[in-house]
Amino acid sequence: MDVALGGTFDPIHDGHRRLFRRGFELGDLTVGLTSDDLAPETRHEPRYVRPFEERQAKLRGELAEMAATYDREFAVRKLTEPTGIAVEPPFEALVVTPETQAGGERINRIRRERGLDPLEIVVVERLLADDGEIISSTRIVRGEIDEHGHVTEGPENERSAVR
Repeated sequence: MDVALGGTFDPIHDGHRRLFRRGFELGDLTVGLTSDDLAPETRHEPRYVRPFEERQAKLRGELAEMAATYDREFAVRKLTEPTGIAVEPPFEALVVTPETQAGGERINRIRRERGLDPLEIVVVERLLADDGEIISSTRIVRGEIDEHGHVTEGPENERSAVR
């Protein structure tokens, strides 16, 4: 099965790894990585995102290890629009989170309009950090948690401890 997944992946964390693993469980995985222009548009709040080439190199390293474990193929492609690669014919499944499920449904509407079969939408629950909140790249950048969801003594936590 040809599986698609998309995102910014900066920094990569255990929640992303959960998505990648699910993709590889289903089949060969193509990951759409947001372009430098698209990445800021997909953020819920503004923050620095590393350049595409840096994110792509890190992502390829993560995916190579998993692909070998699952005996699967993978590719990384640049996303220049939110619906990205998933509206193209070869894909059969799309891995999403509950927050991105509506985007998957929009992709299926586009596919139907183009005469393509809809994708199987595979929803993967978000991974929680030690504090019970969702692991996210934004929380890591803020210094609240590390890539594994362990609470850190970052700037946000230091301020809240002083209050």
